[in-house]
Amino acid sequence: MTAQQRPGILVTAPLAKAITEQLTDHLVHPRRNRVPAWRRRLSGPYWLRRPFLIIRDLLASRDRPNLKRLGRIEDPETFVWSILPHAARTFSACIALLPARSALPAAVAYLYCRMLDTYEDLMPDRIAREASLAAFAARFDGGGGSTTGTLAAAPAIGVATDLDDRDRAHLLLVQRAHLVDRVFLSFDLTTRGVVRDLVRDMAEGMRWSSATFAANGGVLTGENELTQYCRHVLGNPVVFSVRLLRLHYGNHADLTPSEREDAMRVGEMVQLANITRDVEKDLRRGIAYDGMLKSDLGRDPRTEGDAPLSQRCRIVRERLSGLALQRAPSYARVVESIHLPPMSVARASAVLMLLFTERYFRNSARRLGNPVWDGPSAAPVMLTRAIAATFSRPAAQREFARVERAFLQASQS
Repeated sequence: MTAQQRPGILVTAPLAKAITEQLTDHLVHPRRNRVPAWRRRLSGPYWLRRPFLIIRDLLASRDRPNLKRLGRIEDPETFVWSILPHAARTFSACIALLPARSALPAAVAYLYCRMLDTYEDLMPDRIAREASLAAFAARFDGGGGSTTGTLAAAPAIGVATDLDDRDRAHLLLVQRAHLVDRVFLSFDLTTRGVVRDLVRDMAEGMRWSSATFAANGGVLTGENELTQYCRHVLGNPVVFSVRLLRLHYGNHADLTPSEREDAMRVGEMVQLANITRDVEKDLRRGIAYDGMLKSDLGRDPRTEGDAPLSQRCRIVRERLSGLALQRAPSYARVVESIHLPPMSVARASAVLMLLFTERYFRNSARRLGNPVWDGPSAAPVMLTRAIAATFSRPAAQREFARVERAFLQASQS
C-alpha cells in the first residue's frame, strides 16, 4: 500500500479510491427526482465529469471487481461507466478521454463487443455459442436498431467454463445488457447505425472464428487465419472508432480501402497484445492461436511445472509479439485519417491507448529477456503526455514516431 503524509492527513490508495468514488457518484449519479430511474441522465457537463471517470478507471481493480456493487446499479449510464473499466481493461480511460458526443457511444459499443467476446470465451458448446452470437446481432434488426423501439433480451449464458472474477464481471455485463440497451436507444439514428454495423461485423466474425477453431481442432493455423481473427475482434472496433469520430467532427464516415486497411492493422496490433497476454489461460481453456501448441490444449504450464511446455509458450508469445510490433506504422496514419482539429481530446485518447499498448509490449519484452526500450510506465506520466497531445499535434506526432521506431527495432531484434 502506498501512502503520502500531509499535515494532519494520511492519504492511502484505498482512501483515494473511496473519495474518488464518492465524488464521482455526486457527478455521475443523477439527482433523485420523479423521472423514472431508467431514464435518468448523467448530470453536469461531460468535461467536468471526465477527470473523475479517468481517476476511477486508474484506481479500479480489474482482477477483483466489486460484483455486488455493480449488480445493484440501476441507472443505465451509471452502469455503463461503472462496468467499463472491468470490460475494457486499459481502453476505458481512452474512451473517457474522447469528445463528449463520442465517449458514451464508444463505451456502449465496447460493452457490446465485450458481450460478444463473453459468448465466444465462456460458452463451450459450439452450436449454442454460434447461435447466441447470431441472436445477439439479430436484436439490432427491425425496430430496435433504427427507431425508438426496444431490443430483445440478450441471449443468456447457462454453463460457463473456467471462471475467474474478470469472467464473472463479463457474465454480469451480459445479464444486465438491458441497461446498456437503454443507453443505446437514446442515441440518434446515425450513431445507432454505426454501433449496429460494428455489432453485426463482430458477431459474424466471431461465428467465423468459432467455426474455424472447431475445424482446426482448437487452434488457428497460419498467419492468415490469425490475422483474420484479429481483424474480426479488434480491427472492426478500430474502424468503428474512426467512423464515430469522423461523424463527431462533421466528416463522412466512409473509409477508403487504404484507410480501412490501416485501421485493421492497428486492430491486429492491439489484439495480438491481448492474445500474448493470455497464452496460458487460453491454452487451459482448450484454445491456441498458434499450431505449435495444438498438442498442449487443456494443459497449464504454470501448474504442471512443464519446462518444455513453458518454452513453447514463450516461443509463441515472442513470435506473435513480433507480428504485432511490425504493424506500428499504421497507427499514426489511422489518427491522421480522422482529420482532428488543432486542439482535440480524441488525439489525447489515441496517444494514451498507444502508450498503454507500448507499456504492455515493453514489459513483455522484459519478461522474455529481450532488449527493453525506454518509455513511460506510470499511469500519471502517460496521462500527462496524452493531455499534452490535446493541445499539440506535433507532440502527438513525436510520440507516435518514438513508439513506431521502438516497435520496429524490437520486432527486428
